[in-house]
Amino acid sequence: MENLKRWLIGKPLKSAENDEQKLTKFAALALLSSDALSSIAYGTEQIVLVLVTLSAAAIWYSLPIAAVVIVLLVSLTLSYRQIIHAYPQGGGAYVVSSENLGKHAGLIAGGSLLVDYMLTVAVSVSSGAEAITSAIPALYGKQVIISIVIVLLITLLNLRGLRESATFLMVPVYTFIAIIVLLIATGLIKILTGTVPFQATETVGTVVPGITIALLLRAFSSGSSSLTGVEAISNAVPFFKKPRAKNAAGTLTIMATILGFFFVGITFINYWYGIVPKSEVTVLSQIGEAVFGHGVMYYVLQFATALILAVAANTGFSAFPVLAYNLSKDKYMPHMYQNRGDRLGYSNGILTLAAGSILLLIIFQGSTERLIPLYSIGVFIPFALSQTGMVIKWYKEGKGWLKHSLANIVGAFISYSIIVILFVYRLPDIWPFFIIMPILLFIFYKIHDHYIKVAEQLRLEDEVKLHTYEGNTVIVLIGNVTKANIGALNYARSIGDNVIAMHVSLDEDEQKEKEIASEFKVKFPDVRLSILHSAYRSIETPIIRYVDMVSKEALKRNFTTTVIVPQFVPRRRWQNILHNQTNLRLNFRLSWREHIIVSTYSYHLKK
Repeated sequence: MENLKRWLIGKPLKSAENDEQKLTKFAALALLSSDALSSIAYGTEQIVLVLVTLSAAAIWYSLPIAAVVIVLLVSLTLSYRQIIHAYPQGGGAYVVSSENLGKHAGLIAGGSLLVDYMLTVAVSVSSGAEAITSAIPALYGKQVIISIVIVLLITLLNLRGLRESATFLMVPVYTFIAIIVLLIATGLIKILTGTVPFQATETVGTVVPGITIALLLRAFSSGSSSLTGVEAISNAVPFFKKPRAKNAAGTLTIMATILGFFFVGITFINYWYGIVPKSEVTVLSQIGEAVFGHGVMYYVLQFATALILAVAANTGFSAFPVLAYNLSKDKYMPHMYQNRGDRLGYSNGILTLAAGSILLLIIFQGSTERLIPLYSIGVFIPFALSQTGMVIKWYKEGKGWLKHSLANIVGAFISYSIIVILFVYRLPDIWPFFIIMPILLFIFYKIHDHYIKVAEQLRLEDEVKLHTYEGNTVIVLIGNVTKANIGALNYARSIGDNVIAMHVSLDEDEQKEKEIASEFKVKFPDVRLSILHSAYRSIETPIIRYVDMVSKEALKRNFTTTVIVPQFVPRRRWQNILHNQTNLRLNFRLSWREHIIVSTYSYHLKK
């Protein structure tokens, strides 16, 4: 198993090599921007899908909706640049909200992002699977299996370490950027040269019968899903090479510029070419076929789209472990999320994210359309809280606060508006979020309460009281008189003032009981042997009862009570499954007993 782990993950890295794993802007753009950039594969489509529920003529409304999305993108980019410089230690919305709005708001932001990163992975890989089935119709219906395989591969990639993940992601991310630039440029050139005539379903400005504000707001909230992933860089500032804040802010600006250009370009070409969504083919696939034809470039586009949608999940794998680390550091998540793995990554966070994402894929059957609303609400709550937190931060700092907080105010207003829209118009789709979040908050507070109580009980008082025991009662559990048991008894006699050997006899083992008693008397005439009878074929319950009784008597004499559980250790690990693991169960049950010390005596087999 150890060799397999080394082959899959690589050799362990020294802690001193951590700085060598830090990222340049070029590498970080690939690692942390894939989610945001990949969202153009479904962002425009989500707007159009809502609009065509009225009629194809309503598609022209996607243009003004896209303009408002760009306003929000600019606002969020400016705001998160401020957050990066103000909080270079990382943590993003969780840290900003906790410091400026209080711990409760911080936990709402942090909890929302934890769920959202799982949804990020689920949405990304399900979209990637849809892109694959669009290009290869024979695979249609296998989206869930394809998605789960992609999640497992990305999990393995992230367990190998930060730098290896970034190096691998450069190829799909920069290939996708190149092909989309070529797609938009070719499409616009064809439009400008008149090669492609105006094919839109309706001209801009036409009033479509039945259009409502509610429909437009729903379309806007769906299109805003293109902005998920913008916050990931602010969470992962510690991943960057020095100067970290400057490099992170620069990477964020580059990402936002590319994202804005792609979103506007794809939305406009979709409108001009008059493309209407189809059930088994994505909108981007239709745009690619309309611009490139059904030749090599079309398949390059589909392949690049599938790749970036698949690896877009990596943004979640980069940001989730860091967020879990910050929550764990504040005692709201288990301390195991602070542990670095062999490759210096937060392995427990990576594995937790993978498990949660696979569960979501199975529950929602890999449907991007069903996952998107939950995806949106999960990210816009932290957006709104972080913007509000920054406004309060600037206000507390005094003079010139309004100038500094203008982008935050705009971002907060639009983010809260989207939350209201989702709540009013998409409640049937997002209701699970409002069940998950209270449960998650309850878990956070219970974990925090536990850690506080543990600290209080372990903290030394000003005057340390030392207790001196008069002696030690040692109970050795024996099955047969074997080398393992003899070794345990010899050890017990070296540490104990009162040694008791204990054997549990089943009713059908009367002859065996006599043989053990006789042999024991010969080997250890000076050690007391207690034989207990079990009428229900269980040895654990009689042992627990006997140990409790002896412990009470020992305490009266001011003695400690030590229970020694002998075991033999096979030469090879796999051989453990061939033997009863009674000692593990006994150790576990006895560990809950107060005033009892449990010790294991291991006898190692040589063959």
